[in-house]
Amino acid sequence: MTADAKEDRAIELGHPSYVWRAGQDRRLAMIQERLPIGGRRVLDVGCGLGLYLERFAALGAEAHGVDVDPERVAMAQARHPHVRLGYMEHLPYEDGSFDLVFANEVLEHVQDDLQAVQDACRVLAPGGHLAFFVPNRLYPFETHGWYWRGKYRFGNIPLINYLPDSLRNRLCPHVRAYTRRQLRALFRSLPGEIVEHRCIYAGYDNIVARRPRLGRIAQAISYWLERTPLQWFGLSHLIIFAKAGPSYTHSESVN
Repeated sequence: MTADAKEDRAIELGHPSYVWRAGQDRRLAMIQERLPIGGRRVLDVGCGLGLYLERFAALGAEAHGVDVDPERVAMAQARHPHVRLGYMEHLPYEDGSFDLVFANEVLEHVQDDLQAVQDACRVLAPGGHLAFFVPNRLYPFETHGWYWRGKYRFGNIPLINYLPDSLRNRLCPHVRAYTRRQLRALFRSLPGEIVEHRCIYAGYDNIVARRPRLGRIAQAISYWLERTPLQWFGLSHLIIFAKAGPSYTHSESVN
């Protein structure tokens, strides 16, 4: 594969970070606070090199991973016993195989997001949970870069997400961003209910590394905003869905 082809593939797949940082720690803590991890069968969809797999296993889970990139799967398999090649729309597992299906910034890259959510629910055991982080359409910046005059340009681009779909899709054909309504619609036909839906802001890891005081101020302000209605302008949605089943108890859905 040529260098250009590899770059195009990385842009299309949205390769995850290969360094564990404070932002990942925070996301993992959010899941751990809300859902039991120890002793559960957990599937990390879009696992990359398996950074989350290591943490799930350390918490006592039977951790499995799946990814579409053969190179990353081969590298992850050298470190983890339960990693497979596969697409989120057609997960290579039997029905009801897992207690938790986790996907961190993956859904926006799949070909068919509705089918991906449905198949994630298929491999989920009754009473289990889906837990996804996905990009927020109301966040003022597009963090995946954009295309201009046929050339991909990396960086955080302001206001692209606020454009009409026809224009945004021309500039960012490689990635989706979701409004609350769009995201919740993907779960509407599934057996169960959304038990948590909120938005979170960025961790500002790069700013903290370069200018710690400024970074911590940015974190304090942003994390305070997460406790207000302005959370809906945050970087990412966190949505947790509970599948109906014997261990499932009904609770009031989150608006």
